[in-house]
Amino acid sequence: MLVINHLTKAFGDKLAVGDLSLHIAPGEICAFIGHNGAGKTTTIKACCGILQPDSGEIFIAGKSVANDPIACKKELAYIPDNPDLYEFLSGIQYLNFVADIFGVSQADRQSRIHRYADLFDLTSDLAQPVSSYSHGMKQKLAIISALLHEPKLIIMDEPFVGLDPTASHLLKELMREHCRNGGAIFFSTHVLEVAEKLCDKVAILRKGKLIASGTMEDVKGNQSLEEVFLELEAES
Repeated sequence: MLVINHLTKAFGDKLAVGDLSLHIAPGEICAFIGHNGAGKTTTIKACCGILQPDSGEIFIAGKSVANDPIACKKELAYIPDNPDLYEFLSGIQYLNFVADIFGVSQADRQSRIHRYADLFDLTSDLAQPVSSYSHGMKQKLAIISALLHEPKLIIMDEPFVGLDPTASHLLKELMREHCRNGGAIFFSTHVLEVAEKLCDKVAILRKGKLIASGTMEDVKGNQSLEEVFLELEAES
């Protein structure tokens, strides 16, 4: 579903990501962990076509992000850590705007908006301007908008920040459902306990270099993910 081959990206003299390769198959949830500044967001933005890599290739559902970016973007949804929404629109206007972009039919968008807005307890607020929303409400709106076109790949940067416990639990259930239906998820997080319980795979990044990756069980063995992460950080 997501194939990253030898991704390298630098900003001036600073190497953000160096020769990173990672594969995520349909049905897999992969956690992407590392300290602030490790290169996680740079990698994520390159996967979404927001940043142009210096070298390497990225494929989504078999399509090249460099050569066929529009086709790739149709297959994915990206939820940043701080969603930048059009605050002059109401919640329902924003969702319809996103649905229009992805060509979601009226019948499909109505059923999906109804389902997800009810699940996230946002239905009564959809008529209000996004500018009146709290950070958590904006995060919920961004999640709903990402699900409208039923993407094959969902990429998220710290998706649980700002969500209350109920919404966090719901998001985890929706992530599992998405992967049971053949999709894949790639997300960064600092909440290692959540990653350990939720994910099939994990990739650990340090100073732009991948220092460990594989199935969750293979990477952590008999230890906790936190213990493994701290040991790898100390060794690097």
